[in-house]
Amino acid sequence: MRRTFLKTAAAALLATAAFGTGPAAAQSAADYYKGNTINFIVPYNPGGGYDEYARMIAPYLEKYTGARVDIKNVPGSGGMKGAVEIFNAPADGTYIGIINGSAMVTNQLAEIEGANYKVGQYNYLGRIVADQRVLVAASNSGIKSFKDMMAATAPTVVGATGLGGSTYVDAVISGKVFNLDQKVVHGFDRSGDIRTAMLRGDVDVMWGSLGSALDGITAGDHKPILTDQENPEGALAGVPSVYDVAKTLPDADHAMKVLDAWASLSAVGRPVAAPPGVPDDRMAFLRDAFDKAMRDPDFVKTAADNKRELLYASGDQMAKIAKSATELDPDIKALFVAAIRGEI
Repeated sequence: MRRTFLKTAAAALLATAAFGTGPAAAQSAADYYKGNTINFIVPYNPGGGYDEYARMIAPYLEKYTGARVDIKNVPGSGGMKGAVEIFNAPADGTYIGIINGSAMVTNQLAEIEGANYKVGQYNYLGRIVADQRVLVAASNSGIKSFKDMMAATAPTVVGATGLGGSTYVDAVISGKVFNLDQKVVHGFDRSGDIRTAMLRGDVDVMWGSLGSALDGITAGDHKPILTDQENPEGALAGVPSVYDVAKTLPDADHAMKVLDAWASLSAVGRPVAAPPGVPDDRMAFLRDAFDKAMRDPDFVKTAADNKRELLYASGDQMAKIAKSATELDPDIKALFVAAIRGEI
């Protein structure tokens, strides 16, 4: 009897040592990662923004995990190929990746072929940055404010990239919410091509990220007239928020719901995620390491030196953001799917 008890107790001790419980789990995870290799998937070619963010943070993840971090570029299908590879990677905690969250949400909502993942099921370490969306008017357009655009007696020409892209979805959703008289001209290869068309006078306004718009604003070529931020500050201080304008609409409650869903697309941003099923203790360890990396003064300085914005959100916060971006009311989801498919 005593021998059986001792054997059972020994087995329990071995299980605890192998998997950990409570405070011991963090130590077990630390031992697991020390000297191990973390494969960091980037769903685009080397040299772009996603690749630069990954390579900037990799040394700091190495610092706080004790593991080696290898960058693996997996371009294809507008970021979907890499996102799928992250989602389907071995769930042992050695595979993570940065994803184009907003695009992956829209692809999932519209059931785009190849979107074989669930945004809400990734294990999120946290978010590096999220775009602040801003509507800018060309200085030669005669539009000085969003009120001017709402009161225009002729259609405002809005530039956008391809159907379903963020600049297009921004334009058609805001157009629906605010009942704008506008003509959305899409098909530009890049946002830079839209800005060139604005300088020529072919396009009046465009939506985009604040980071992309800053140079034009600073140069005086563009004037910010509307933003998705509830409390604009910095370069957007004094610019009206979509929420302030929506409060004046006849159906303000519905407008607010649409705007909340729209804002959540941008809020997903550029998170770093692991596949579903990673053991809890390893995810807790990775989240803690990511948190420390994002707050490391040297990393913050590196990002500033490279003119890369940071807008951190924790893994727990990202899980909530991903849920709000994908679990929409049926009527609002239908609106966004129509926008993503270019049916509006």
